[in-house]
Amino acid sequence: MTTASLTGANAAANVPLKRRLKRAERARQLKALALVVPLLLFLLFTFAGPIAGMLWRAVDDHEVRRVLPQTVAALASWDGKDLPDENTYAALASDIQAARTAGTVAIAAKRLNYALNGFRTILTSTARNLKAMPEPGTARETLGKINAAWRDRATWTTIRNASGPLTSFYLLGALDLVRNADGAIVAAPSDQAIYREVFARTFLISLGVTVLCLILGFPVAYLLATLPPGRSNLLMIFVLLPFWTSLLVRTCAWIVLLQSKGIVNDSLHWLGIIDEPLRLIYNRFGVCVAMTHVLLPFMILPLYSSMKAISPAYMRAAASLGAPPLTAFLRIYLPQTLPGIGAGSLLVFILALGYYITPALVGGAADQMISYFIALYTTETANWGLASALGAVLLLATILLALVYGKLVQGQQVTGGMKN
Repeated sequence: MTTASLTGANAAANVPLKRRLKRAERARQLKALALVVPLLLFLLFTFAGPIAGMLWRAVDDHEVRRVLPQTVAALASWDGKDLPDENTYAALASDIQAARTAGTVAIAAKRLNYALNGFRTILTSTARNLKAMPEPGTARETLGKINAAWRDRATWTTIRNASGPLTSFYLLGALDLVRNADGAIVAAPSDQAIYREVFARTFLISLGVTVLCLILGFPVAYLLATLPPGRSNLLMIFVLLPFWTSLLVRTCAWIVLLQSKGIVNDSLHWLGIIDEPLRLIYNRFGVCVAMTHVLLPFMILPLYSSMKAISPAYMRAAASLGAPPLTAFLRIYLPQTLPGIGAGSLLVFILALGYYITPALVGGAADQMISYFIALYTTETANWGLASALGAVLLLATILLALVYGKLVQGQQVTGGMKN
C-alpha cells in the first residue's frame, strides 16, 4: 500500500465509532429525503397550494382598494354616524374619473354589488354621468344629483366595509351573517339566508348515504372475509368492478333505471305493484341511491381489511364457552370491527360531503348540496370569494370530523389496552 493510503486508513480508524455512526445515519436520512422530495413537491403544488389559495381568496378584498384608493383613504377616518365630508365626496369623484379612464369601474362595482344589491348600477351610472370633475365644494351636491344613493349612509358603509385588504364578508356570508350599517354582525335577510340550510342538507344526505353504505357493506365485507379464497376473490372483483367505470356513466345509468319509463318502474308496473310510475329520480331518493352505489366500495374495503385480521379462533372460543352465535357476534366479533366501521364511515362521509356530479344530475332543485353552489359561484358568477368561503367552511368541517375520529380511535385503543 502507498503512504497516502495508509495515512487515510489510519485517519479513518482514529475517528470515533459514534461519529461514524452519526455520519452513516445522516447519509441514510439524506437519501430517504431525496426519495421523498418529489412526492412532497407534488403534494405542495397540487394539494397544499390550491387549498392555501382557496383560504386566501376567502378573506382577500383588494378590488375596491385598488379602484377607489383615495376614497378608501378618506373613509378611514369617517366615524360612520353621518354622511362623509366634502373631501370624501371629492375623493370619490376623482377615483371614479380615474377608474373610468382606466376601465376598472366594473371591478369595484361587481365587488360592491355582492354586499349591497344594486350597487353596480349606482357606480356605473355615476361614472357614466360624471362628465367632469366637480367644482371645489360641490362634489356632494353633484354626486347626490346623479344618484340619490350617495346621500344614503349605507352606501358609504358598504364602501368602507369593502376597503380591505382583508375581509370577513365572504366567511360571514357563508354562514348567513352580514354586517349592518353600524358594523355589528347580524343574521342575513330571510330571502338571502340559504347556506345554513344547504349545509344541513349536505350533512344530512352524507349521513344517510353513510348509514346505507354501512348497512349494505357490512354483510358483503363479512362474506369476503369468511368465504374460501376462490369465492372471495370472485366477489372482490364485483366489488371493484364499479371503479372500472366512469362516475358520470354510473350516474347516468341510474337516470335510465329510475326514470318514469325506466326499468324499475316498468318492472313494478308489470308485477302489478303500482298503477302509476313512481317518482324515483330528481329527488332525495335518487340522490341517496346513486351516491350509495358509487360510495359503497369505499365502505366495503376498510371493513374487509378489519375483518380479515380477526382470527376465527375468537368465535370458536366463545362458542366453546357456551355463548350463542348472536351473543358471540355482538360481544366478540363486532367490537373488533369498530376500527373498520369508523374508517369506512369517515371515508364515505367525507367523500359524500363534496359530491357534485351525482346530486347535480339526479337531484332536484331542493336536493343540491353545497358543492353545487361552490361550482356555481366559481364557473357562473365568478364570485371566487364566496365560493372559497363555502369551501373553507366545508374544509373546516372535514378537519373537525377527522380530529373527532382520531380522538375516538385513540380512546378506544387506550380502553382496549387497559382491558388487556
